[in-house]
Amino acid sequence: MYSFMGGGLFCAFVGNILLVVSTVTDHWMQYWLSGSFAHQGLWRYCMTGKCYLQTESMAYWNATGAFMILSALGCFVGIITGILSFSHFSTFEKFNKLLAASIMFFISTFFVLLAMAIYTGVTVNFLGKRFGDWRFSWSYILGWVALWMTLFAGIFYMYAYKMNECRRVSGPH
Repeated sequence: MYSFMGGGLFCAFVGNILLVVSTVTDHWMQYWLSGSFAHQGLWRYCMTGKCYLQTESMAYWNATGAFMILSALGCFVGIITGILSFSHFSTFEKFNKLLAASIMFFISTFFVLLAMAIYTGVTVNFLGKRFGDWRFSWSYILGWVALWMTLFAGIFYMYAYKMNECRRVSGPH
């Protein structure tokens, strides 16, 4: 049980770091514009060595950023709950911390999946047609890796919860 919890916390820590880095960096997409290399993220874009804030309020950037932030917050709450699940406070007997951590990691996974799906769909269908020579970049890829890390954290904590329930039910009578 504790090995699943440890593996889940490791995945969650890595996933949360990747979520934050992916969200705040500006390398979601790279493209050539007027003969020069440019890249953009959720909050700003950079051309010819200078970066500018995104002044256009495009709904998909806002939605992607909001879901990435919610995902990072959900993962962080899951990490705190997961750490608390190692302790056995009598105050929290009715509150199953293993199940709560697992649910938070799955919620985090759902939010990052929404963010990545929105960004991918709009980029391919709108921006991809606007810019001829473009590609997704490393910040975008980190978002997908974070999705898998939070998913595995949720799975590990779900297994730990199931093992704990089996022990509790088949324990000494």
